[in-house]
Amino acid sequence: MNFEIDEQQRDFAASIDAALGAADLPTAVRSWADGDTAPARKVWAQLTDLGVTALMVPEKFDGIDAHPVDLVVAMERLGRWCVPGPVVESVAVAPILLGDDERVGALASGELIATVAQPPWVPRAVDAATAGLVLLAGDGEVAEASVGAEHESVDPSRKVFAVEASGDGWSADTALAFEFGALATAAQLVGAAQGMLDAAVAYAKQRSQFGTVIGTYQAIKHKLADVLIAVELARPLVYGAALSLADRSPDTARDVSAAKVAAADAALVSARSALQTHGAIGFTAEHDLSLQLLRVQALRPAWGDPTWHRRRVLEAL
Repeated sequence: MNFEIDEQQRDFAASIDAALGAADLPTAVRSWADGDTAPARKVWAQLTDLGVTALMVPEKFDGIDAHPVDLVVAMERLGRWCVPGPVVESVAVAPILLGDDERVGALASGELIATVAQPPWVPRAVDAATAGLVLLAGDGEVAEASVGAEHESVDPSRKVFAVEASGDGWSADTALAFEFGALATAAQLVGAAQGMLDAAVAYAKQRSQFGTVIGTYQAIKHKLADVLIAVELARPLVYGAALSLADRSPDTARDVSAAKVAAADAALVSARSALQTHGAIGFTAEHDLSLQLLRVQALRPAWGDPTWHRRRVLEAL
């Protein structure tokens, strides 16, 4: 049996990498944190051209109606490049909550960016002040929401807001939407872990200590190898959870939670290793590594923290 993604999916990932690699994401992330969304909006426009924003939208609304594995492929690359904005909420969750609402077509075309709060796991909405649509979901019901006070976030590029329902609600599969939110977040964390590992490896090849390149030290090699093992253990769980979601397996909740835990752990191991490899420069806000370090700390508790997901796995077993 072959568990690898197919050639078309690899090409899709390569296309996203090519676009985002040329887009100066660090500048876009810092501008987004400062309230200037224009650079990141250009990035979102590129993602729209590649079909990312249309992945989970039904074909009748000019979407792709893609397989969850395709969503994971895209979200891992977005995590790798630290794309700002409510990507999980707008790309993976909002299309499910909107159902046959014609506004899903605007999500696919990139004309609309949505964000979602789903208490208790997602008590506040990310980037609600800049999103065109804010949804509040829970217990099989969804409603549009008004934006309240901004709350402090560990990641300045992920501003979080209190929201409250501002209109009549409608029925939606909020349980399924949550699973997609958790899965997409797990994929982002795997991408972030891989990105920080790549950065640490590159830096280890050029940083010298006591006249020797640190990448030649066995301790550094072992530390980076530990990160690679953690990433390679998490990635199959994420793809396995995508298959469970596609099949609506009775084990979906267990599989999604296992993926989220493994991805969160891999990202944390990668963050620590990257910080230690870079040394003092890794602590500075001016270094691009800081963007991923903060993003990982914000994504780990997003869509259910590791403790909650571990408990769900144990209950399923």
